[in-house]
Amino acid sequence: MGCGRVGAALARSLEGRGHSVAVVDQNPDAFRRLPPDFAGKKVKGIGFDRDTLVQAGIEDAFAFAAVSDGDNSNILAARVVRETYGVEQVVARIYDPRRAEIYERLGIPTVATVRWTSDQVLRRMLPLGATDEYRDPSGKVRLAQIDVHPGWVARSVTSIEEATGARVAFLTRFGEGILPTPDAVLQENDIVHVLMHATQADAVERMLGREPSKEI
Repeated sequence: MGCGRVGAALARSLEGRGHSVAVVDQNPDAFRRLPPDFAGKKVKGIGFDRDTLVQAGIEDAFAFAAVSDGDNSNILAARVVRETYGVEQVVARIYDPRRAEIYERLGIPTVATVRWTSDQVLRRMLPLGATDEYRDPSGKVRLAQIDVHPGWVARSVTSIEEATGARVAFLTRFGEGILPTPDAVLQENDIVHVLMHATQADAVERMLGREPSKEI
């Protein structure tokens, strides 16, 4: 739902991967953003209207993305699709991060565009401790990029996990993601991505943000 820049890009990407796609938008002029060879459905209508959704093929859909420019429309459409048609793979674009947290607690994954962009810009300017990259729908599990004190360089991934009680999900090294083995060693300029319970976050940030003790 929504054929703005994000919706059109998603439609192109999904169709390019071999999926059948239907795009819903109230404004028929919005479909001009789609490539001329787009083979999917273009449905004019309101994305949370049941007749419109049925016309788009929601009854056979595997996934649904609500990416219009309205928070209320996106979350309403996402709830109708999940609760009425039983589509499990649903995501809603939300501009207000306070709403995003509420809706994720309801089990609807959200993408808060402004918050994500500002966090990523700030991370490239200042050390921030931890920046969320993913939270499960309940909000209990976090995947976060964490700033690590230089003293951890040359330490093993296993030592990081034992010291923090968290799990190193992956590292970014020279711009590429790698899945570390237990004996992998942290190198200079590695970016550490940690999977942890939300209640661990502060303790993990403090532990990795300072020089490790000699016993670790």
